[in-house]
Amino acid sequence: MAEVVALPLKKPSEVDVIKPLANLIASTYSTADNPEDYSSQIQEFSKLRNHAIWKAFEKYESSLEVIYRYYDQLHALEAKIPPTDVQIPFKWKDAFNKGSLFGGRVSLTISSLAYERVCILYNIAALQSAVAANQSLETNEGLKLAAKLFQQSSGILLHLKNTVIGAIQVEPTPDLNPETLHALSSFMLAQAQEVFVYKAMFDRMKEGITAKLCIQCSEFYAEAMMLLQKDSVRQIIDKDWIPLVAGKQAAFIGLAQYFQSIVNKGNKEIGEEIARLQTAIELLKSGQQRSNRSNLFQDYVLKAERALADANKDNDFIYHDRIPDSKHLPVIQRAALAKPLPMPEHFSSNFNDLFAGLVPMPVHQAMAAYEVRKAELVNREINELRAATQFLNGVLASLNLPAALEDSSGEVVPQSLVEKSIAVCNMGGLNKLESMISELPELLQRNTDILNEAERMLQEEESSDNQLKEQFKDKWNRTPSAKLTETFKANIAKYREIINSAINADKVIRDKFETHKRGMGLLSGGVEAMKASLPHPGSGGGQDTNASRTLKGLMEEVETLKAERDTIEGELKSATTDMKEKFLMAMADQGSINEAAMSTEALGRAYGTLQQQVKESLSKQQTLLARIQEANNEMIQERSGFGGSARQDREVALKELAAAHDAFVELQRHLTEGTNFYNDLTSVLVTFQNKVSDFCFARKTEKEELMKDLTQDLSRTTADPKKKEPPARPPPPQFTPTGSVGSSATLPYPLQQPQMPMPYAQPPAAPYPQYAACQLPTGYNPYATIAGYPHHPQPPQQPQAYAPYPQQQYSAVYPGTYPGPSGYNYPYQEHKPVP
Repeated sequence: MAEVVALPLKKPSEVDVIKPLANLIASTYSTADNPEDYSSQIQEFSKLRNHAIWKAFEKYESSLEVIYRYYDQLHALEAKIPPTDVQIPFKWKDAFNKGSLFGGRVSLTISSLAYERVCILYNIAALQSAVAANQSLETNEGLKLAAKLFQQSSGILLHLKNTVIGAIQVEPTPDLNPETLHALSSFMLAQAQEVFVYKAMFDRMKEGITAKLCIQCSEFYAEAMMLLQKDSVRQIIDKDWIPLVAGKQAAFIGLAQYFQSIVNKGNKEIGEEIARLQTAIELLKSGQQRSNRSNLFQDYVLKAERALADANKDNDFIYHDRIPDSKHLPVIQRAALAKPLPMPEHFSSNFNDLFAGLVPMPVHQAMAAYEVRKAELVNREINELRAATQFLNGVLASLNLPAALEDSSGEVVPQSLVEKSIAVCNMGGLNKLESMISELPELLQRNTDILNEAERMLQEEESSDNQLKEQFKDKWNRTPSAKLTETFKANIAKYREIINSAINADKVIRDKFETHKRGMGLLSGGVEAMKASLPHPGSGGGQDTNASRTLKGLMEEVETLKAERDTIEGELKSATTDMKEKFLMAMADQGSINEAAMSTEALGRAYGTLQQQVKESLSKQQTLLARIQEANNEMIQERSGFGGSARQDREVALKELAAAHDAFVELQRHLTEGTNFYNDLTSVLVTFQNKVSDFCFARKTEKEELMKDLTQDLSRTTADPKKKEPPARPPPPQFTPTGSVGSSATLPYPLQQPQMPMPYAQPPAAPYPQYAACQLPTGYNPYATIAGYPHHPQPPQQPQAYAPYPQQQYSAVYPGTYPGPSGYNYPYQEHKPVP
């Protein structure tokens, strides 16, 4: 077998990646309330790099996995951090190390992850070629691996040829010049095809197929030779490469002619066989001369010479076939098995991203904005469903349905009410609701206290700053607190608004509870309690009529409609779209994120079908209610004259119980979600309070330093011997952090001693930390439909007077309700940089 060539590796240099990466993450991606600690991951990343860049020089298959892992990690990190944001001076030497001789660069240093990735990717291609060259080409496993690696190497080099200039934005070293990469890619592809030729020989494939592979291999080497002979490439590559490529280009034509001659021999085409053997010998020897390798395919030279002697002997004594000119021989068809393999998504078979949880701040903000849009959409659709269902329940309760259909004798409790009583008891009954309502004031007070404490800290800090400003006048030259706390105060006002809305919602809950308390108590007492409370009109009027049968069918449709809405609501709440990766990709590709367009598109895909189902459900309800009213009017006319006022009193009582059940279910749902809302708000307010505490601590530290400087200046001024006329005035009172002024500004801090927050801009321009947007509780708005309930048109008490059902429009906006994300009307604010 002929020799195959390995590409030289780029030489790396040691560089500290730990400190720059740690500073980048600490200054850019951490906040006071959400610090990002990736110290262990950064240490592991540094070890991974050091291992990978030097392991590449150990040309074994196991070394590939090491450099694969580093490249995958580098590529993943580059997608999360803009490549030029990392100020790490990566230095790499030219692989051929001949740049200075021909006007190129011997080495290049660029502070960019993209440059590091390009160099590592080149070394992957070079190491693949080295591992392939070290394989035994006389074993099946070695041939397979070599063919695979040469194709992968060719694909990587071709990818670099198309992307290297755009990635590093400067003139590269000669080894990364696009012309060089193109030539090397073609060279590796030719060697991959060469390995496929050897595989065909090893597998003893038909000679005609082997001939086709050989002629294609010669074509690949011809293209590689043309590219390698370009001046920019020829000057830097090994001097033996072009002769070797030229020799193989000729030799593989000779091999193709040799294998095709065996096909001719089998077909008794002796003249063509002799012509091909003559050509094969000539080209194989030409290949030896061009490559300066006398043993290049020498075994096939000898085989061809023996075959030629035997063919001439047979032709002279037996066939007397005419020997055609080599120029007129039929062309051998080509068969290309080798091709540049595309870049895989991951090179490593067990890649695990060390920085899986790290996303850039713009991605954080885009994800927060997406969640707000999503919450608003989900809340709006759920509100419409719940408002419509609530209205539907009110209409049915006013018509005493379905109880009126079951109360035939007037002596027993209708089955539908029995089932509702059981459901209420299973959910804890009246006592459970009273307990949940009694917890609301405590939850509200807890949140109010946290917000009050944050406001008090800001007021005391500002008061202390104003007092010291008044004391020291122009010497107190730091930025006033009033200017720095504008965003904090705006946030406090927003949180006050949220809490006030919650107070109003609590009142709605309590009012509704008092309205239906008696009915809920009867339902909680069971069947006997309800039976004792219902009037007894006696029998009659309960016959099964056409109208009653129609109404029973319509009640079944009502239950089906409610079940469908429960399903739609569940799907609205559970539908998810992973926007993190999409925002990361947009950030890496474009440097910015069009959040509005991407979020709108994603929400349309995720919720479009569900939104259509909501519209269809609302339309279906309008038709259904019109049919119910029509059938109910018919039933009333059929039953008129039976039972008198006693029956009417009983119907009113049944309506009260049905309405109490609906109110119980609604109140329990709202109270559960309201409790969750208060707990979520507590978490948000605690985070906000911590930010205020950090700010106040930073201001206190700055205050102490400034007062220390001022008192020292005053002391020096007092002790200055040059100042004799006029006599120096006594210095103003000196203040210390423990003095009267300082004590008046004493602030409450967490039990754990806080650390001075790291500024995210150079002082004095921005001596205070910039905080990320204040996150608010997310999820479904727990009280979105409460306050709207009394505003719905109330059906008349007497069914006979009920007017035709109007085409009701259901609004998803109900003022004075518990604020969920859509109810906040609160933009995700960022604290402005301190001037």
